[in-house]
Amino acid sequence: MAGYLLARAGVPVIVLEKHADFFRDFRGDTIHPSTLQLMYELGLLDEFLNQPHQEVRELRAVVNGQLVPIADFTKLPTRCKFIAFMPQWDFLNFLSAHAKQFPSFQLLMQHEVVDLTFDQERVTGVRVKTPRGDLEIRADLVIGADGRHSIIQKRAGLERQEFGVAIDVLWMRISKRENDPQQTLGFFQQGKLLVLLDRGDYWQCGFVIPKGGFELIKTRGLQQLQNEIVSFAGFLRDRVGELDDWSKIKLLTVQINRLRNWCRDRLLCIGDSAHAMSPAGGVGINLAIQDAVATANLLAQQLRAGPVSIDDLRRVQERREWPTRLIQAMQVFVHRHVVTGQSSHRKDSLPFVVRLLKWFPALRQIPARFIGIGPRPEHYSGRVR
Repeated sequence: MAGYLLARAGVPVIVLEKHADFFRDFRGDTIHPSTLQLMYELGLLDEFLNQPHQEVRELRAVVNGQLVPIADFTKLPTRCKFIAFMPQWDFLNFLSAHAKQFPSFQLLMQHEVVDLTFDQERVTGVRVKTPRGDLEIRADLVIGADGRHSIIQKRAGLERQEFGVAIDVLWMRISKRENDPQQTLGFFQQGKLLVLLDRGDYWQCGFVIPKGGFELIKTRGLQQLQNEIVSFAGFLRDRVGELDDWSKIKLLTVQINRLRNWCRDRLLCIGDSAHAMSPAGGVGINLAIQDAVATANLLAQQLRAGPVSIDDLRRVQERREWPTRLIQAMQVFVHRHVVTGQSSHRKDSLPFVVRLLKWFPALRQIPARFIGIGPRPEHYSGRVR
């Protein structure tokens, strides 16, 4: 997104992608109402919504056996009043195809960044591994958007703050049947959580476990894991046996962290590279896109003329840091008091906050706004085309 917006503004951009394509299982495929609003502002919404996707206007959870509406997106002040679920590879292919229409944009696949280059303390570019050998690319600005295991972040020596998270997630897929529930669901039960994401012909399943507990789960055996999944979602009983090998189950290590400084001279980190998010609320993608929009809005004009100053880069962090802090604080709260904090309740009871959402439908607009739009949504500063 950052590359697309900068190229659209006339800035020469090279996006480096280490893989040969975008086709792999990502953590989540949520396109939030604020991102859909951005696509409208860019004049891309109609074409974008022609891509295969599912639309969710209300988030529901099954909490200790009771179905509870959690978030109602239908009242949001946005063009699209729903969350779209779209495979992230389709989203990336769509963006890259449109970015390639700008002469100032280049996407280089199978180009893995392995190091930074410096002139004393100033970053001058990157070292890249390619199928045709190693090369060096020089740039007026390097943007690290390479995720929670960011090479850019490490090589730049940027200090990271860690916020303890007590969970990890097992990521797997189970086939979907025609008579299955149509909504994406979260199942909470006595401090445990199963999330099902509708991907058309299969469910992408996220099963929350205690941090570091995967080896213990393995020793208990696949049958025990299958039984636990069925205890949450009984309609999966006839096909949970598809999980017949541990190779079909991936461990996602949940992190919440944030860089103290997102930048140094001629280098900026955004998205998970600057602040790794928990999957709670599926807001990580949305927050990363908001970072990209703010980066383009604040830096494009200067980059058309040449390098930007460290003060210019700090403006991006100043604009995006407090929304990040607020969301991460909320995620920490959810982990401590909702996901892992129900064991003391009766098996059929609802936490007080969940009861309020059930009793007072208007309150469901609060989580809808927080999840669907977030604090300080960014808008494209150019004209709609």
